[in-house]
Amino acid sequence: MRDLASVALNVAKQQGASYADIRISRHLNNFVFTRENRVQNVTNTESYGFGVRVLVNGAWGFAASSTLDRPEVERVTARAVALAKATRTIQRSPIKLVPVESYPSARYDTPVKQDPFTVSLSQKADYLLKVNAEAMKVKGAPGPIFVNSLMFFTKEEKYFASTEGSEIEQTLIRSWPTFTVTSVNPQTGRFEQRTSLGTPAGKGYEVVEEYDLLGEAPRAAEQAIQKHTAKPVEPGRRDLVLHPTNLWLTIHESIGHPTELDRVLGYEANYAGTSFATRERLNNKAKPYGSKFINIKADKTQMGGLATCGWDDDGVKTTEWDIIREGILVGYQTIRDNAWVIGLNRSNGACYADSWHDIAFQRMPNVSLQPAAGSERISADDLIADVKDGVYIEGDGSFSIDMQRYNFQFGGQVFWEIKNGKKTGLLRNVAYQSRTPDFWAACDGVGSREFYRLGGSYFDGKGEPGQINAVSHGCSFARFRNINIINTGRRI
Repeated sequence: MRDLASVALNVAKQQGASYADIRISRHLNNFVFTRENRVQNVTNTESYGFGVRVLVNGAWGFAASSTLDRPEVERVTARAVALAKATRTIQRSPIKLVPVESYPSARYDTPVKQDPFTVSLSQKADYLLKVNAEAMKVKGAPGPIFVNSLMFFTKEEKYFASTEGSEIEQTLIRSWPTFTVTSVNPQTGRFEQRTSLGTPAGKGYEVVEEYDLLGEAPRAAEQAIQKHTAKPVEPGRRDLVLHPTNLWLTIHESIGHPTELDRVLGYEANYAGTSFATRERLNNKAKPYGSKFINIKADKTQMGGLATCGWDDDGVKTTEWDIIREGILVGYQTIRDNAWVIGLNRSNGACYADSWHDIAFQRMPNVSLQPAAGSERISADDLIADVKDGVYIEGDGSFSIDMQRYNFQFGGQVFWEIKNGKKTGLLRNVAYQSRTPDFWAACDGVGSREFYRLGGSYFDGKGEPGQINAVSHGCSFARFRNINIINTGRRI
């Protein structure tokens, strides 16, 4: 890889590039699907190749190939240079890169206790079938119980070299065991579901034991059954207490995406919108993002995070930084080619490409709501105790948010009514609506660190052509006052 990287970087410089990098990577995926008492499908995929990115006269060029030999590296690099020169003819202003340190011999591996790609298919399948069996043991359903379960593992083996002297190798592993229980009522024709509350993690096969799907599956089946007789929610203004398994998605959509600097600058306007969190809000106490309880950190080094790595795809050493401090927007997510636009002298390492054949661009790091400061223990029950009329929500569900990440609606999986400081019965057809700054301004309580947990997604989409990014969001419980609750059910 070192020899081929030298070929690419030398050709790029000879043909006029002021900067060049090459990424050589292999991507492995393993899926195991089961339903009730049988294995439905097993899929293994592998992709291997390289991509060369060059900066010529202030314009980017990129080309890639799955054939890794010297003639092809030379051809692809020349192609990238030609594309950069063509792009410059229509580009309004030149791209500049903030400085970066050189890392001549660096390596990072996701800390794992057990590599999931060394675990046998029979072990994976047997566990999933046991999970299904535990769910199907539950009695009292109005009709049949169905269970789908799966395991999904990914591994990225990456080599990066640049004209600035860096040579970086990384192996990134991510794992996700999950299930969905479906309860069907033959009389009404209605079905209710409950999906596992565990989300993907930047860990190895050990996450299977940590999530304890065997213990969760019966509870999920019971709740799916109970949803049939749950009371429809009465719409109106009510207080909310959100479990971390629900709140992570709201953080992702209403804080993670709008604080990506490329959206703020309008570079991402052609796909999935721009951002309401424009630069006049930065460090502006007159235009807060939320209440004093809202402290948000971005972190590419967080243990177990899906976006965690040692270096980003710009060759920048990863770090953590503040985005919101006591409700005030104080920072953005940046990469080398947009940090200089707002006067910064370094990138905070948020560059990523989901494959060797895609160009690296700005992607979200792990973005998390910090738990309450101090030593006081603050649980969900403590937050609920001061709610006269409200809703408690677990699990993520459907959502909708506008192009500027300003107006939104979020659902969930399991909903409880709160009356006079106590959880009472289950509710159904619940969603909450708000505007982003109004919602976060309504937060008046956050749980303590012992209840902090990571949620996240493998499938954060962005870009044109589209790419996906794996990203985590941590939080504890949180309480929000006077939020608009709607009933999502339809009357026939």
